[in-house]
Parts: sequence; structure tokens; C-alpha cells
Amino acid sequence: MKLLDLRLTGFRNYEDQTVEFDPGINLFVGQNAQGKTNLLEAVCYLSRGAAFRTRKEAELIRFGSEFAALEARVFSYDREQSLKTVMFAGRRPRQLFLSGVKKPSREDLDGVLNTVLFCPEDLSVLKKGAAERRKLLDDALCQLRPRYARALEEYRRNYAQKSAVLRERDEHPELLDLLPEYNERMAQTGAIIITTRAKYIRRLAERAAVHHGAFTADREQLRLSYQTVSTVQDPTASARQVYDWLREHQESHARAELASAQCLSGPHKDDFEVAINELSVKTYGSQGQTRTAAISLKLAERDLFEADTGEQPVLLLDDVLSELDAGRQDFVVNCIRSGQVLITCCETDRVTHAGRTFSVEGGIIRTAEP
Repeated sequence: MKLLDLRLTGFRNYEDQTVEFDPGINLFVGQNAQGKTNLLEAVCYLSRGAAFRTRKEAELIRFGSEFAALEARVFSYDREQSLKTVMFAGRRPRQLFLSGVKKPSREDLDGVLNTVLFCPEDLSVLKKGAAERRKLLDDALCQLRPRYARALEEYRRNYAQKSAVLRERDEHPELLDLLPEYNERMAQTGAIIITTRAKYIRRLAERAAVHHGAFTADREQLRLSYQTVSTVQDPTASARQVYDWLREHQESHARAELASAQCLSGPHKDDFEVAINELSVKTYGSQGQTRTAAISLKLAERDLFEADTGEQPVLLLDDVLSELDAGRQDFVVNCIRSGQVLITCCETDRVTHAGRTFSVEGGIIRTAEP
């Protein structure tokens, strides 16, 4: 999978900019706030249908512009395709195009351009709360599994509606009649979410352990374990079995939910634990161990994309190497010599000179002199 070129119009601090990419490593160099991360965000948006720094599309449109447009040519699955997204200021919905044909849904663009993003925040994701780790899983699985993305969207919608009913139970007790329907749908979609996440974690753990072992010369063993609601005895069991366990949990927590006015049952609080030599990274991991484990997870994510799709995703590294010592920089660079990579940094001497180097200044991208 290769990103051939990208045109940005009215996006963030880009007025009208076109970039042609090298099939290997592409290094974007510039000081802070010049547009390096904006470029990666544009690629990520075309890939996933959402930005990684904001959920508000209005923030993606250049100040004073009425719209923002992203256009890219992609070579994947042995053919060239084009992607285009147009976002409008105001309430007009965005427009999506695949090879010049307007598409009604984001799902119609799934799989054309897959990306694995690694940004500085990911270096500490294992030390943060469970929400950040769930997002790491969901971002990957929504690209890999369209059924998972649909289940997650429906679950979130039913969760929000059930939570509203619980909060308003005193003022509008008649709404409580809707709870059985919400519980049913949340158990159905929740079972899909839990089984998909757990199976993915099991595979991710195998590949991450290999990368972490190489990082540490096998001095450290990395282990991942998925954590979900207490009644789910085996999260990798069939969705039907997990559904039954979720229904059991819902019934046992029905009174507690009414008393607390909170939704207490389902995968919306799930987490996964990362351990090194059987010690929790969140609790006991050093800064170096945490960063190494986070990098291993992202490299493993890239491996699974290739294994499942037959295509290596485009790897996006946003100012990550500058956060690492020289040894870890060398290891990461050696791991990314295959496939296409877009790297942002402030200093050219921090990374490899292979591929193509660009300078970024004030929303202007230029090819740097070799």
C-alpha cells in the first residue's frame, strides 16, 4: 500500500499544497507549528474518516476558508485509486469520493488507505487511563474490521441513550420502559466488541513480544491481557456465549445502575494490561520500558495489518524519534525500512537519510536538497 500524492486545500494552515511521496521513507523537517503534524493528520483523516487531534471538523478548516478538501492517489491491492474528502464550514455534511464517484458513507472508503499512527502521546499511553488504551484498540480495529466499527458505533449510541434514561429516571420515569431494549442491543453489540478486542489482543501480544524481545535482547518478556466485565469467563469465546455472560452481568447490576444513574455493564470500561517480566508497566514500568513497550505495540499493529490484508499500511511517525535515545532510534529505523513511512521531526540528523526529505515552513512543503 503506497500513498502516491496528496493535495490539501484550505486544511489547517495549508492554503493549497500538493506533495508527491517516495514509496519508502518520507522525512518532513521543520520547526514546531509549521504544519508537519497537520500533514499527517490529513493522511490519517483520509484513512479513518476522523482526525486524531480533534473531533470537530470546523477546526480542520483553514481560518477564513469556506471548505477544506483532501485529495490523494493511492496504490493498493494492485491498482491505483483516488480518495477525496470535502469538509464545509457550517452544517453542510462532508462529501466523500472514491475514484471520482461520490459515496454516501465513510464505510465505502474503508480499506483503500490503511495507516498506523505513532505520535508522542502514544509513548505514555500505557501509563494513562483505560480510555486511551481502548482508543488504541478501536482505531486499529475500525480499519481492519468494518463489522466491528458498525458494532462500536451502535454500542456507543445505545450507551448514550441508556445513560440519558438513567439520569432522567426521576423526572421521566416512563423512559425506564426503554431499558430492556437498550440492554438487549448493548449486549449484542457489546459481545462483538469484546470478542473482537480480545482476539486481537491475543495476536497483538504475540507480535509485540517478538519486537520487545528484539529491543531488549530478550532480557524482558512482554505480556498483554484483556480485562472486561467480571461475568465474562473467556473474552475470546463465541459472541453468543459472551452475550449470555453480558446479560447475566446486566441483570445483576440493574439495581445498582438505577441507584447510581450510571451504565455499569458493558465493554465501555474495558482495558488491557501490559506487563514486563510479570510486573505491570502502568504501575512499575520505567520510562524506557514504557516507551519500548508502546513502540512494540505499534510495530505489532503494523504486522497484523499486513497479515490480515496482505498490504503493509502506511506508517505515520509524528515527532516520535526525537523522544527516544540513539539506540531506540536506530532500532525503530531498522524496523521501518520496508513499506512506506512518513516521519516528522525538527532535526534531519536524528533519523535516516534514506528516501526523500521535505522542508515544512508556514504551511509550505518543499523538497529538500539531497
